[in-house]
Amino acid sequence: MKFRINRRDWNKNKCFFPFTLILFILAIHWATFFGSSLQLGKFHIDITSRLQTEHCSTWLSRNNNLSILPNFIQNTDVFLTIEGGWWYKPNYLHHSLPYGIKGNEVVVKKILARTQFNMPKEIDRLNCKRCVIVGNGNTLRNSSLGETINKYDVVIRLNNAPVRGYEKDVGNKTTLRIFYPESTIEDPTVENNLDTLFVLVPFKAADINWLKAIVYNETRITTGFWKRPAFVKNLDPAKVRILNPYFMYQAATKLLDQPNMIKRRGNHPTTGFLAITLGLNYCDEVDVAGFGYPLNQKDGRIHYFDRLSMKQMANSVHNVTHEHLFLKKLKNAGVIKCLT
Repeated sequence: MKFRINRRDWNKNKCFFPFTLILFILAIHWATFFGSSLQLGKFHIDITSRLQTEHCSTWLSRNNNLSILPNFIQNTDVFLTIEGGWWYKPNYLHHSLPYGIKGNEVVVKKILARTQFNMPKEIDRLNCKRCVIVGNGNTLRNSSLGETINKYDVVIRLNNAPVRGYEKDVGNKTTLRIFYPESTIEDPTVENNLDTLFVLVPFKAADINWLKAIVYNETRITTGFWKRPAFVKNLDPAKVRILNPYFMYQAATKLLDQPNMIKRRGNHPTTGFLAITLGLNYCDEVDVAGFGYPLNQKDGRIHYFDRLSMKQMANSVHNVTHEHLFLKKLKNAGVIKCLT
């Protein structure tokens, strides 16, 4: 059978065919622009995931990381969960806080029964997770990095670092706020977003008991702290998480290579270094801002939001010099990128 086109029909519709072709091309571009997936017969187009993967400069793909992190194994279980078999893993039950939960299993389980353990789905499903850890360093002052910081998928902030009044330099987006009882503020909603997750770093048993009292609305725990914690209110249990203690163990023994930290009471990695350890485990791209101390300046300011100086760090239990040198290695190897 021969297929023929009637000349009269062709003359009548010859302007329609180019128009249809243009619409078809526009439809493809429209779908591409909005990240849609088109199914054309057996030809599948998934533009968003392909482009996202191509533009993801994951730190794990760099060849020179092995020399800096020879014993590093990623663990993407960011928070403790009441589910799964992690309870039976040695790193959790053979070590006391903050490197494990030995002796605090009962209280931890009670907290987990009232809280949650997931990351936001819109972040967890990303092929490339771009994270920035915002330190509290004075280098953020007058940096004008606020707009840049707000563009990251995950913004991790530390302790009670303020946002209001400093938005131009530090931004106002907060995905995770890592804290311990002594570094909390009375109303967490003041300096954070409505969807911010509040992640406890438990250093001691008093920290666990303190959190339990909050999530169960019990009488607040006020003893056993080096500084009395704020009387926290408006802390939604659904937004509370407990950081995986493996990260503290990993930071001390694998990154800083100081296994003796586990035996020495009070000598632990800083919250900032712990946040970077979290980023290396969960994120594909890890950038930092506001890190570093003015080590050679006794009167040098430490934070962007107060006048605390290096003089007042003289009795610190943290080895900030050791951490500084290691972060410099990570930067030089391209594992992390420093914005300040």
